[in-house]
Amino acid sequence: MPRLRYDHIHLRSPDPEATAAWFEEMLGAEVIRSMQQGKPRIDLRLGGTDIFIVQSDATAAEAPIAPYKGIDHFGFAVEGGLDEMVARLKAKGVHFTMEPNSPRPGIRICFIRGPENISIELLERFPA
Repeated sequence: MPRLRYDHIHLRSPDPEATAAWFEEMLGAEVIRSMQQGKPRIDLRLGGTDIFIVQSDATAAEAPIAPYKGIDHFGFAVEGGLDEMVARLKAKGVHFTMEPNSPRPGIRICFIRGPENISIELLERFPA
């Protein structure tokens, strides 16, 4: 039987360079620039995840305001200390939509707002 495996996230942005710079500066993403069909392409590698950024045009709708149906957010596990990551991001002016908290034993989470209203969860898991 065929099996699926996760491959990538695809983002649309009116300013792919600015979006890539945010992910690089705030979260340490590796920015990968290339050409595809004669046009510049910007990809990111972050936490083992490929993120493709495409230039949006005037027909693209604005990002919705949460809560909404569909993909709500994506999350990255923080290794080496959520509190240290939070302090670093706050010093850089990142907007937190949820402060760090423990919704259940064994996990701490928080949410930040990325470019184009992207909701990003940062989480730290602890052994049960």
